[in-house]
Amino acid sequence: MSHLPLNNGKDPEPLSLRDGLSVIILNWNGLELLRRFLPSVVEFTRGEGIEIVVADNGSTDSSAEWVATTYPQVRLLRFSENLGFAAGYNRALREVGTEYTILLNSDVEVRQGWWQPLLRFMREHPDCGACQPKIRSWRDPAKFEYAGAAGGLIDALGFPYCRGRLFDKVETDRGQYDEAPAEVAWASGACMMVRTSAYFAVGGLDERFFAHMEEIDLCCRLAGAGWRVWAVPDSAVWHVGGASLEQGNPKKTYLNFRNNLLLLRKNLPRRRGWWMLIVRRLVDTLAWFMFIAKLDFANAKAILRAHRDYRRMKGFYTDFPASDYMKRLPGANRLILLHFLDKRPVE
Repeated sequence: MSHLPLNNGKDPEPLSLRDGLSVIILNWNGLELLRRFLPSVVEFTRGEGIEIVVADNGSTDSSAEWVATTYPQVRLLRFSENLGFAAGYNRALREVGTEYTILLNSDVEVRQGWWQPLLRFMREHPDCGACQPKIRSWRDPAKFEYAGAAGGLIDALGFPYCRGRLFDKVETDRGQYDEAPAEVAWASGACMMVRTSAYFAVGGLDERFFAHMEEIDLCCRLAGAGWRVWAVPDSAVWHVGGASLEQGNPKKTYLNFRNNLLLLRKNLPRRRGWWMLIVRRLVDTLAWFMFIAKLDFANAKAILRAHRDYRRMKGFYTDFPASDYMKRLPGANRLILLHFLDKRPVE
């Protein structure tokens, strides 16, 4: 089965879902990560109708063979090439085809009872398209982890941030977000449960993004289609983070800047999108000057490449939403850049 890019002009194959929950781990040359973290997933993810799947993105490090030999009860999907995060998951979800799916990074440790609150919440809230647990740091378990923390938000300029994380400042988890599930703007791709029918109804992950921010774009499109996204604090996982690309890596900088611009292009009405992207170019220019001042020329160049490739790719996205649903997303009433400029603490 060929992978299906978003907006490729073709009708996807009909989707027939079966009852159950699949936990899908996307792998690319991640043997050491699988050795360390897959055992916890196997041990603590058991129940009727529950399936663990490793989708291998054309690995060459024997990780797929290790999974097949060590955990024959784990379903192994083998792809012939590295499709990237977005296309890899799109293909895996379509091949597996269960009513509920958890997208789980290969560098996540889980513990007893991690998945049940997510599945229970999804079943009790039929308008929930996606949800996430609390995501805590595997290296520093008392703290939240950068990629998702206690649920994702988006500010007035389209900058993603989190409950529990603002820029690179991460809070200690003192139970401050434990009172009740909270509606959020986006759920982290490190551990995100989706209602599979909703996932494909809005087109799945955008394969042109390749990696980074594609789950945020997905959640924006879910909101535009009337679905809601939640953070469920009764569930928690522990994420290493930076296992594929560390913070400060120019490739990560490039993907984050480019994909954030594409996200705004896709999810804003034409007039507001035009204004927002002008403002974002000015703000990104400030970021470029900051990298230059630090003599970090690789990341400065990554920003220029991101804007150049955004201009090349924006023509793929010409269907603009009629309503400004991003303005209604949780967190959109803030300007997080003010916190950075004032050096306000996150806690």
